[in-house]
Amino acid sequence: MTKEKGMKGGLTNYGDKDFSVFLRNSFARSMGYSPETLRKPIVGIASTPSGFNNCHRTVPELVEAVSRGVLAAGGLPLTFPTTSLCEPFLNPTSMMFRNLMAMDTEEMVRAQPMDAVVLIGGCDKTVPAQLMGAASANIPAIQLVTGAMSTGRHKGERLGACTDCRRYWGRFRAGEVDRHEIDLVEGRLAATAGTCAVMGTASTMAIIAEVLGIALPGSASIPAVMADRLVCAERSGTIAMSLVNCAIRPSDLITKHSVENALRVLMAVSGSTNAVVHLAAIAGRLGISISPERLNQISDETPVLVNLKPVGEGYMEDFHAAGGVGAVLRELRHLLHLDTFNVLGQTLQERLDEPLEWVDRNYIYSFKTPVSPVGGLIALSGNLAPDGAIFKRAAATPELFETEGRAVVFESLADLAERIDDPDLDVEPDDILVLKNAGPVGAGMPEAGYLPIPRKLAKRGVKDMVRISDARMSGTAFGTIALHISPEAAIGGPLAIVHNGDRIRLSVREKTLELLVSEEEISDRMADWRPGSAPDRGYQALFHRTVNQAPHGCDFDFLTGTGRNGNALAGDGREAGE
Repeated sequence: MTKEKGMKGGLTNYGDKDFSVFLRNSFARSMGYSPETLRKPIVGIASTPSGFNNCHRTVPELVEAVSRGVLAAGGLPLTFPTTSLCEPFLNPTSMMFRNLMAMDTEEMVRAQPMDAVVLIGGCDKTVPAQLMGAASANIPAIQLVTGAMSTGRHKGERLGACTDCRRYWGRFRAGEVDRHEIDLVEGRLAATAGTCAVMGTASTMAIIAEVLGIALPGSASIPAVMADRLVCAERSGTIAMSLVNCAIRPSDLITKHSVENALRVLMAVSGSTNAVVHLAAIAGRLGISISPERLNQISDETPVLVNLKPVGEGYMEDFHAAGGVGAVLRELRHLLHLDTFNVLGQTLQERLDEPLEWVDRNYIYSFKTPVSPVGGLIALSGNLAPDGAIFKRAAATPELFETEGRAVVFESLADLAERIDDPDLDVEPDDILVLKNAGPVGAGMPEAGYLPIPRKLAKRGVKDMVRISDARMSGTAFGTIALHISPEAAIGGPLAIVHNGDRIRLSVREKTLELLVSEEEISDRMADWRPGSAPDRGYQALFHRTVNQAPHGCDFDFLTGTGRNGNALAGDGREAGE
């Protein structure tokens, strides 16, 4: 049966189809629409502005531009709101509410009459939430990101949120910067509308959306304040109308091959550790899984090509001017699956066959002369992380890659906040800071994995030390940090029974994280472990009961899908570049 389009699609059920159409049109005409307009195909526009979301300040402009494109192509644009997420404004963490936004997006896209949808978002949890919802609703969709902010200036230096936020705050904690200067810097870090100016999670997810093919080619890196961002929005509306008839769906775009391509580009741009969790959640909606073995294989054969903060020198505005995602894809061409395609119906091979205007090698290096010969992220395993952990080697200190140290343990976020700057804290630079109970069940998995250097050590000039946790860290952060330890402490993972003074070994070479305690001792400690209390009402109780662990994307167990083919990203299938 052919699906009805426009206002006749997805009718409210009153037991009388004709009455449903009559009533819907009557209410629509109360908003000033003519009968002729109401017969057109509908493109929904998911709009996410909020007074609590600086990243989305330009969304009203983008909605207007998308609407122009839809109208010019003969459709009816209808805007609808969904949840809006911005990391610094949400307690305990925006990660807890990503799944809520994904559910909101999925249900509103499915429930309301629309033939295609343009999803407008930017802030780091927003884009994955929208892509998760789009994958599950599975109607033709285009992701339109808000774009990164431009840099500010301070004493002749360019500043961009939020890598420079952390760098200056570290200097302030160490006493190198006084209160007057940190107050000045506060007003100069986030100088325009848009998402963080560096290769943080927002920028990484924008790039992943483009590589998956669900965002327009060339759209990921356009700065928020450029006119081209509005041009891209208008074109997104036009292309959304074309999808009404050709019906390319998210499930056609998000495939095993496109997910592998996204992982390769993630390694090449040295993107955010958060992207591993988000990509797992997006892929998981369609039954596609990411094995740590395949992730490591891709990382070891994919060099870092992009010289951007937090691991390099540039900002997203430099990346865009240097050639953007298209330039990176061309360098990786021989490693990519070229049979994937995008919302234009264009294969990746067809896209890459088109000439590129110019590449600035200051920011996008060639495959033969990379920033680093191996990818930015790896998965760790070992008795401390039986189901894995993530480590951003591109943002870490190489001298700490092979470390054995004494554990200095913090039992919770509250414990960390209370004791990290205690002058009596027993800690030395070669110790390993350990944070427990900050995973998805324990605390909603906040960006607390970037444990601060204890103030007493910071004042001695210590810039980095090994830190491990079941938390996340911002994509804008840096340091020798193992994250996403799974299973997490709150559900009885081995992290839960680490004691002060235990020896821990990190080996980047072997990709392992080991607690150097006998198996018998570990078993005895586990027998004495008891879970903490759980929330008993509302969304937090739902989250606590149903959230998956990090390797599965921290999605809700009842929202994941088996996929059309039960695909799994494993090393024994077709390899990239075949």
